[in-house]
Amino acid sequence: MLRQPGFATRAVHVGQGPDPQTGAVVQPIHLATTFAQEAVGRHRGFEYARTDNPTRRQLEECLASLEGAHHAMAFASGLAATSTVLLLLDPGDHVVFSEDVYGGSFRLFDKVMKRYGLTFTAVDPTDVGAVGGALTPQTKLLWLESPTNPLLRVVDIHSLSDIAHEQHALVCVDSTFATPLLTRPLALGADLVVHSSTKFLGGHSDVLGGVVLTSDDTLAERLRFHQNAVGAVPSPFDCWLLARGLKTLELRVIRQSDSALEVARWLQDHKQVNHVHYPGLAHHPGHQLARKQMNGRFGGIVSFDVHSRGAAEVALRRLKVFTLAESLGAVESLAELPAAMTHASLPAEMRASVGVSETLIRLSIGVEDVGDLIADLEQALPR
Repeated sequence: MLRQPGFATRAVHVGQGPDPQTGAVVQPIHLATTFAQEAVGRHRGFEYARTDNPTRRQLEECLASLEGAHHAMAFASGLAATSTVLLLLDPGDHVVFSEDVYGGSFRLFDKVMKRYGLTFTAVDPTDVGAVGGALTPQTKLLWLESPTNPLLRVVDIHSLSDIAHEQHALVCVDSTFATPLLTRPLALGADLVVHSSTKFLGGHSDVLGGVVLTSDDTLAERLRFHQNAVGAVPSPFDCWLLARGLKTLELRVIRQSDSALEVARWLQDHKQVNHVHYPGLAHHPGHQLARKQMNGRFGGIVSFDVHSRGAAEVALRRLKVFTLAESLGAVESLAELPAAMTHASLPAEMRASVGVSETLIRLSIGVEDVGDLIADLEQALPR
């Protein structure tokens, strides 16, 4: 009996070449927007590119395999994927979400979806009792991130899924920081998984994308309907770029995670650093859960607090190897100030209450030599 192919093997081969027509080891990009039909209503699986496309289907097949899902739906961005999940809900439905959620998700919840009759409650996702207390008979969705952005809290997906399901609510996990290599939320009880594939999945800062994954056939049918009806789908070239990125996902994430742990350990001993947020550190409150829930590594994102906003801005200005930029998960290392950049959409009082302070710096660790990254931080941090 043949063994189940490993993660890296599936990343390279599922949905990938060789092309059956030409033998090309890399699949072609199918740019056609429409497809010839053999007769009225009879076609060979494709009719219009918004509905389906061969290049997108190959990408979705690979993504589903890596996540351990039966279905994957690719979108033009992570927020397009998030929006489509919310389209499963009806006016009057209630959503409970992680309080230090990504700023773009909060903006979508607070400034857009509220106008269509949805209600939202922010909660500390590490407090199982608080999450349970926030659920009501109207709650139809529990929206989680793990690790969270930007404080790297680790969420007990299994326990929270059980609690949400008791209230007949769906559970969706934004697993962008973890990637399918480190955490597979569907296996822990979640109903839906979302990734901004712009980040680690693509891995090269050259393509926008998002994906929703599920093993529930009914949810998948509803999501595909909305995917087609709304039309926020990626171009064939974007799908091809993402499929290319997936081939090196395991290599990149292992390198990034190992380097992130080294950087985090170095930062925690620096006199100008007040606190380091990284689940790989023993003092992190979610460390034991991360050891259980993540696949032996803790991801490529580190955040830390310095003494003042001025010190943070000085450090960010001095960096030479790290690039001051939003986004994360790519081969190059990035640094940013969440309060003024990725999380500026959160109200100031909300940022303060959850710990997204004016002094918090978020690092996305790339694949450079970790010694060079540490040296860059050493020369950048005020003495």
